[in-house]
Amino acid sequence: MHHFKRSIKGLSAILLSLASIPAIAGEQLHIAFSQDTLGNDWRLAQIRQVEQELAKYPGVRFSVTDGLGDTALQIQHIEDLALGDIDLLMTSPRTRAALTPTIQKVYRQGIPVVLVSRGINSRDYTTFIHPDDRRIAETATRYLIRQIHNKGHILMLEGIPGSSTSDLRTAGFLNIVKEYPEISYTRRVANYLRADAILAMEDLLSSGIRIDAIFAQSDSMAEAARLVLSKHRINPKSIPSVGIDYIRSAREAIRRGEQSASFTYPTGGAEGARIALKILKGEAVPKEIVLESTMVTKDNVDQVEPIF
Repeated sequence: MHHFKRSIKGLSAILLSLASIPAIAGEQLHIAFSQDTLGNDWRLAQIRQVEQELAKYPGVRFSVTDGLGDTALQIQHIEDLALGDIDLLMTSPRTRAALTPTIQKVYRQGIPVVLVSRGINSRDYTTFIHPDDRRIAETATRYLIRQIHNKGHILMLEGIPGSSTSDLRTAGFLNIVKEYPEISYTRRVANYLRADAILAMEDLLSSGIRIDAIFAQSDSMAEAARLVLSKHRINPKSIPSVGIDYIRSAREAIRRGEQSASFTYPTGGAEGARIALKILKGEAVPKEIVLESTMVTKDNVDQVEPIF
């Protein structure tokens, strides 16, 4: 283990649980999670799942930093954590390119790194836990195109530019639409946030662009799109839409016929916590763990539980 005694100054860490893991020789261990933002419901659920899993093991100190959706701030948090007393870093990097050098440095100084849901442009990490974003997007796009009979104009609401999740979902979408000459599309960045998606939709509708379907890279953005459509007296049922995450609002929208489909997107929080403990016990772990995703439509909406 690596223990650095230098104090952390100016670090906005929130102490979530403190206990001891008997299985690790009574040694007190510190696991820290550098989160992109706690202002996103899905990201907050991810942290809570890590917390719930680690709470089962007395003696582990768990702390989390909130990057507030600011790449530079998340970089500072990770640098500060690495100067402190952490035994393992968990993180979901906001953007790949910007966070790669910082995460590489932490890993190379001997601190294990568990990436959860988002990756970096390097293999300098211990384990990467994530669903298959590109495959999900490709399946979602094919399904959506079938709903509009292979022709029409699709709006894609994108997540955070430069994040691995958004980049792969966009690549998956573009890879499929190029096969359909009668499909056109418009792209709008909404950063996985309802507020940003509302602004993007308002701008789109005010410009007079007609859309036949919506591919939202998160259900929160799909929900925002429905709100704006309703405000403009456009029935959401008239425009096929697909989201990703499968949160409760998506399940209700699918039940009402206002959203065509969603894809479960596990946060990986519990899995990441379990892997972190294995690493700290000296056990071998896989370099990559791909989490399963389920497509949810009106046919199975009552059988599949939402992520949160």
